[in-house]
Amino acid sequence: MTDDTLTASHGATFKEPLQKNNTAAAAAKIEENIKQQNNIPLNIAITGESGAGKSTFVNAFRGLCDDEEGAAPTGVTETTSEATPYPHPKYPNVILWDLPGIGTTKFPAKKYLKLVGFEKFDFFIIISTTRFTENDVKLAQEIQKMKKKFYFVRSKVDNDIRAERRNRHFSEERTLTKIRDDCVQRLGGLGFESPQVFLVSSFELHLYDFNLLHQTLDKDLPKNKRDALLFVMPNINPEIIRKKKEAFKRRLYWLTTLSAAVAAVPLPGLSIAVDAAVLVGAVTHYVFAFGLDIPSLKRLSDRTGVPYADLQAVIISPLAAVEITTELLLKVMTQVERTATLMAAEGSKQWNEPAHVICSHYFSCAWKCRQLIQDKICSYGVCGQR
Repeated sequence: MTDDTLTASHGATFKEPLQKNNTAAAAAKIEENIKQQNNIPLNIAITGESGAGKSTFVNAFRGLCDDEEGAAPTGVTETTSEATPYPHPKYPNVILWDLPGIGTTKFPAKKYLKLVGFEKFDFFIIISTTRFTENDVKLAQEIQKMKKKFYFVRSKVDNDIRAERRNRHFSEERTLTKIRDDCVQRLGGLGFESPQVFLVSSFELHLYDFNLLHQTLDKDLPKNKRDALLFVMPNINPEIIRKKKEAFKRRLYWLTTLSAAVAAVPLPGLSIAVDAAVLVGAVTHYVFAFGLDIPSLKRLSDRTGVPYADLQAVIISPLAAVEITTELLLKVMTQVERTATLMAAEGSKQWNEPAHVICSHYFSCAWKCRQLIQDKICSYGVCGQR
């Protein structure tokens, strides 16, 4: 079993000490690698001309409404005067940068990238609310020269759809095709060949091309940064929930390996203590990603008008809408066959067995425990959060 982000080279760092019966060193290496993966930085630049809806897009991407605490300020005039970082509220390693409008007096197109410090960004999203301009194309061309990725996003598509609905022969599909073709032709006329344009509504991310944008970003990003992007994606459709579940399954292997390595350290009670700390952190991570933590559910209630109590009533998982504690997880884990037996035997291990034998026995049971916990969360991920 492998993980795209935790490679064979990572595995070698803990296999050697494990083979030498130095399980403490092996566990430390595994824990270090897991922490590194949980803190991989991802810096996303959001840019475009003033008034294009950049700040609203930043807020929507981070799961916040414009009037919530920590949201990027929005307005009918340019509200961003410098490159401003907005960390994701649950995953601070992912930062969306709200950049000033290109082409302003303070940020002329020719000096724009240098002024905003382009080096730190993993990719750029260029937003326009009507037609992409010459400044947008100039910026894209400069980004290309710097060997960075960029993506054209046509924002506020919901406004266009509402306006077109007044027409007698309205067709949403025709309207979207018309908007996309107009953007492509406009960019082509400015010298940009075969551009891909994503149609997005920051207030309705589950509609239009936001999911396609995520798929494209996922394909273009380095492997070690794909999960960082995935975990901050709003749960707007079953496909994103499925991908998150698969990503967590890959990481499950390494969390279990850590527990197994610690189980072989000859200190009674140590593996249970470490397991508790690792599990609380991992399960909290799962609950955040699926939007089942209390703040996310309350936010969903506010946005949809569905009473919070009603949301709680339809959630079956014992790990949703609660504080994740060691006591709660131990209660859930006792539902797995052999777990209680394993815990009872914790204080009387046969330390004359080789470390890899102890690890093997422990891994099997720990794997079952973690799969149970993950299934109890993943089965009830909330779809439709915006």
